[in-house]
Amino acid sequence: MQSSIRLRPARSLGDRVMKVNHAGEEGAICIYRGQRWVAAKLMPDLVSELAEYQSHEERHRAVFAAELSRRGLRRCRSFLLCAGGGTALGVVTGLMGRKAIAATTVAVERVVLRHLEDQKKSLAAIDLPAVCAIERIERDEQAHHDLSTRDLGHPMWWQRVLMAIVSASTEAVIWLGMRI
Repeated sequence: MQSSIRLRPARSLGDRVMKVNHAGEEGAICIYRGQRWVAAKLMPDLVSELAEYQSHEERHRAVFAAELSRRGLRRCRSFLLCAGGGTALGVVTGLMGRKAIAATTVAVERVVLRHLEDQKKSLAAIDLPAVCAIERIERDEQAHHDLSTRDLGHPMWWQRVLMAIVSASTEAVIWLGMRI
């Protein structure tokens, strides 16, 4: 059965940003899901914290999904890439242990927070609903960053390498999502 709702292509910067942010939240959910799967077996005391973070990301995805629906937009073409990459990253960093989990969150959130701030500046005069959607999620993202920074402490060399790889990968997925 076909829907009577007509979806349109992204036309504006705000449309593209909402699509990419929605896909990014799916990636974050999948990172935490993969980490939780490993933590359930190896670090059960960490599962509730990861579940809480995942629930925040699910709420963020819902904020962006509602905005996509309001705009009559499909999800981003990078959605499945974010999901698959997030799952793989979550499982691998979960297997690497607590500090790798914290380093991953710090790296991802550092990139995300910078992009959210840039997005708000770029959209402030042209797309207030997009700015409002972004502002609804910022506090949680900042809290994830700050708590994980505390848990990480002073990163060792391998954690700094991991953070650089995760940061570059996050930037690449955002760049790609904005262009496809």
